[in-house]
Amino acid sequence: MISVPLRGQRFQVRAAAIVIHDDHLLVHRAPGDEYWALPGGRVEVGEDAASTVVREMKEELGEDVACGPLWHVAENFFDLGGERFHEIGFYFRAALPAASRYLDKTRSHGGVEGHLGLEFRWLALGSLGAMNLRPTFLQVSLAANTLGFSHQVQREY
Repeated sequence: MISVPLRGQRFQVRAAAIVIHDDHLLVHRAPGDEYWALPGGRVEVGEDAASTVVREMKEELGEDVACGPLWHVAENFFDLGGERFHEIGFYFRAALPAASRYLDKTRSHGGVEGHLGLEFRWLALGSLGAMNLRPTFLQVSLAANTLGFSHQVQREY
């Protein structure tokens, strides 16, 4: 994975899935996290970002997703767990299979990240402004639900 310590920060490259279905957004979080994030993960060396989305969704949910167009590229600067991060994020529109059991929006779903359990949940697009979704620029851009590429610089420190 592309995640290296450089000059007192951790630099990483991440790719994530923007899965919108029936005006709801699929998000996830790890145990103990107070924030929600888009499902995805760190890009491996030699792997393109769209392939990362497909691989990560298969690993976390056991589902084959269709990875669509790139919606956002973001330069994220944040602190997490006492460490400072500089992250380049690629955010792709993606879709679960039509028969996916994860399309049920009435409950949370379990997933895995290595040895760690993940909670997946659907959030109504209209409620994103009230949710702790990271990076925070996603709250506005995804609630608008307009197709179009953007470049964001998100500084949380």
